[in-house]
Amino acid sequence: MNKYCIMIVEDDLVIRNELLTLLGGNGYKGVIAEDYTNIVEEIKEKNPQLLLLDIKLPKESGFSICSKVRMFSNIPIIFVTSCNTDMDELNSIMLGGDAFITKPYNTAILLAKISSLLKRTNSAEQGEVLEWENVILHLGSSRIEANNKQMDLTKNELKIMYFLFSHAGTICSRNSIIDYLWDNQLYVDDNVLSVNINRIRDKLSAIEVVDFIKTKHRQGYMI
Repeated sequence: MNKYCIMIVEDDLVIRNELLTLLGGNGYKGVIAEDYTNIVEEIKEKNPQLLLLDIKLPKESGFSICSKVRMFSNIPIIFVTSCNTDMDELNSIMLGGDAFITKPYNTAILLAKISSLLKRTNSAEQGEVLEWENVILHLGSSRIEANNKQMDLTKNELKIMYFLFSHAGTICSRNSIIDYLWDNQLYVDDNVLSVNINRIRDKLSAIEVVDFIKTKHRQGYMI
């Protein structure tokens, strides 16, 4: 069985113990947050492969913690929370969360999300490389390369490029990209995708790649 380390940042003792039991019973190593005054440093120290994160916490919100973690790590983050508004879900997406599950949670769905995210992350860490028209996408290091130059990509930029590379030569609609990124296009401002595409184009320009991502009027994007 696997021994992935999953960190639980949850101050409700009952739920925290439930999650520990659930993880342990399914072959994972569950660890808990102990110092709520310095959660981010504790996450760095324990170095988990996935984070289960509540939003309402004693000292600092889960949103704030997620934002800080994204400054140094791309580990999967699943929000498990009683906060259930559309805005809560949107904020979790915008700050870099990978999944949003409301309490009371369905254990089968939670385990499926954990398994899927760990599988995807493990695949990327194996150093998979994609190439199209002399542009190279490094999944493991989250970098784009061309002309012997490289640029780092953010998590969302990497996801967008992976989707485009996976459908190279075909038009990808904006909705299909949004759906792939966040699984729920209703709660995502369409402008967010435009901003990310423009940032990627700037990074491609910095490595002397021009017109790699083509805009197809009223259809979407393609490489």
